[in-house]
This record gives sequence, structure tokens and C-alpha cells, in this order.
Amino acid sequence: MSEPVTVAVDANGADLGPAEVAAGAALAAQRGHRVLVFGPAAEIGDVPAGVEVIDAPVSIAKSPEPARAVRSTPDASIVQAARAVADGSADALVAAGSTGSALAAGLFHIRRGRGIHRPALALPIPIPGAPVLLLDVGANVESRADHLVQFAYMGSAFAAAVLGVDEPRVGLLSNGEEPSKGTPDVVAAHVELDHGTLNFVGNVEGTSVMAGAADVVVTDGFTGNVALKLMEGVSAALMKAVRDQAMSSNRAKVGGALMRPALVELRDEIDPEGPGGAYLLGLRRIGVVPHGRFTRTGFANAIDVAAKAVSEQAVERMHEALEAAGALRGASERPASVTG
Repeated sequence: MSEPVTVAVDANGADLGPAEVAAGAALAAQRGHRVLVFGPAAEIGDVPAGVEVIDAPVSIAKSPEPARAVRSTPDASIVQAARAVADGSADALVAAGSTGSALAAGLFHIRRGRGIHRPALALPIPIPGAPVLLLDVGANVESRADHLVQFAYMGSAFAAAVLGVDEPRVGLLSNGEEPSKGTPDVVAAHVELDHGTLNFVGNVEGTSVMAGAADVVVTDGFTGNVALKLMEGVSAALMKAVRDQAMSSNRAKVGGALMRPALVELRDEIDPEGPGGAYLLGLRRIGVVPHGRFTRTGFANAIDVAAKAVSEQAVERMHEALEAAGALRGASERPASVTG
């Protein structure tokens, strides 16, 4: 029997407090994972076998300058968790605090993978029946063409290794399906990907993301974050509208009661806690960033997917895909058919 995967978890910064994150760690331990929880021991209390609490009460989750805070606060919980991954005490990182501090701690301590330009945040959009991996959703405001190409290969390899998608279809988010549409960087990335080794389906418009036009959709962090927040807002507004209509009259209440099982099933299928959060790709170890509002279930899922990424050698598979395509930074040679 193989050794259990060890996941380092920053418990500070979650909306429901460190104890809720630790409760998620306890659920993950029941699934066979070993968890190191970095947070205020006094707030967390007793934990079951498989979970170890490292007293780290200092939080930089709310710092307006995450990079400066990571450098100047070595005893912060996120910094200690990232160092545990860097020195081999843990195999993966789960950060319940801010995305900025998780990214900074990952870059300074776990460090970028060899030949990686920039890490990317990848998030499975919970579309019923066919989740779509969207990246980048916030790690980089601007991305060059070669960054987008690397995101495409990382996203494809991750979707195959962890999400179980066979030969993922990869698309570029743009304002039209034609290869000439989009910013200069999107157009240049399209040329490279069209001559690469991925299952590249071309440009994908915003209206096609939710329609399953691709399994992996690539964009810069600014556009990806705006698209993500828009989708979240529309989804929340529609669910509220359905609830309001279901309670608008006695007749509607009867219909709502009949629809309730189906609506509950739909709610569970699109629950953002299901995927466990956003995946920090491009570091030497895997990182997962759950949303701060998650409950213990979401944090347990985050630990679970981090452990699965380690078991499925997702980081190694991403690097192999990039190397085979000649898409690593400083590659000595590139395939003859690729321009750039």
C-alpha cells in the first residue's frame, strides 16, 4: 500500500474561521489523506488521527500587499505551509486565505516549475454534465502569447490527469471564432496552438463556454476573472429568481414543491464547493485555493483534489507535455511547424 499524500493547509483567512477548515481536514483524513493544518491551535482545538496542527496564529490573508507580507512575515501561516511543501514535509498546498498571499508564498517558496513563465489559476466551471476548466482566472492581469500557450498545455494535462477528461479539447477565449479575432497575443497564441500537439479547437466565444465548446478554455487573468465573476453573478441571480417565483403564489408553491428534488440535484451539481476551488498550476508542487466562504465540505474537497493531483503526477505530466511541445521557456529548439 502506498504512503498517504500529505497536504499542508493554511487555516487562516476562511470566512467561517480556522475551526471550519480543520473540520474539513478531519473529513479529508477519513478519506485516507494526511493533513498538516497551519493556524491558531487555540481556535482549532482537538483533531483526529491523520491531522496535525502546527500553531501558526499570524495571518496575512487580508494584507493589501501580499508579496511584501510574505517576504516580511516568515511566521505567517501561509508562509509556513508553503515552506512545508518546499522542504518536502508536505506534497501539496491548500490555502484557505487570499489568492494573492497563496500565489506569493507559492512563488517565493515552492517556486515556479523549470521553464514556466508564470503560474496560472485554473478553475473548473461546474456546468451540468460537462465541467469546463477555465484558466487563468486571476493570477496574471496580462499574459503574452507564450504565456497563453503554456496555460493551454498545463490545463490540458491537468484536465486529463485529475479531471479524467480523455484528450481534452482546448480553446482560446476570444471575441470571435475566426483565427484573426482577438488581441495580438490571442492571435499569436492561436497560431502556435494550431500547429501544436494539443486537441486544439480554436477560438471560443463567451456564449460558447457554457455550451461545452471546449473542455479547457484559456485566457489572461484579467479577462478570466471578469468572466468568472460574471458567470457567478448570473448564476446566483437566476437561482434567486427561480426561488422567488416558486414562492410567488400558492399555485407556484405547489409546483415548486414538485420541482424541489430536481432543483436540489441541479444545485448540488453546480455547487462551487464540489471542485474544491481553483488550482494553482505552474509551481513545482500543486496548490489549491478554495474560496474563503467554503464550508468544511469544500475544504475537504480541496484537500482531496490536491492529493489526487499528487497521486496522478499532474505536475510531472504538465511539464512533460510542455517539454514535448517545445513550449518551455528557454527551450533550445521548437517544433519546425510552430511559429513564435
